[in-house]
Amino acid sequence: MDSGKTSVIVPLIIIDLHEDGFHPLVEISVFGRPFLVVLDTGASKTAFDQALLIQANSGTDIIVSDHLSTGLGTNSMVSSTAIIHDLHIGNFLVTEFEIAVLDLSTINVAYRQLGHPEVLGVLGGDILMKYKAVIDYGKRTFELQQN
Repeated sequence: MDSGKTSVIVPLIIIDLHEDGFHPLVEISVFGRPFLVVLDTGASKTAFDQALLIQANSGTDIIVSDHLSTGLGTNSMVSSTAIIHDLHIGNFLVTEFEIAVLDLSTINVAYRQLGHPEVLGVLGGDILMKYKAVIDYGKRTFELQQN
């Protein structure tokens, strides 16, 4: 019996931040190009780094917001948004999805200092809730579902 649900299981890449714990990374594709993002259950919204987003697709329409973002160690970060039309997480396609666009360069500076790869941003609670994510650290996977 087909319940009409589509799901995908995506591998997690767990990186060791040495004395600061671990971050799960996920491979995604945007604009037909592969990127890594941090799977961040503490982030309310998916956010991409502005400079890397523009580098990936200079035609991205970024709209400056009239409110400041909180989190990431500050409450005064200028926030912008963009609509992403082709976010692939594994074989799972997320269409017409609004993301926050922020300066996340400090994350990549810290990652480089620890010998880790650069990330485009964070995959946040908005996507994780909408697609009923199930994270399995033991198997190093997470699952997304779409009705």
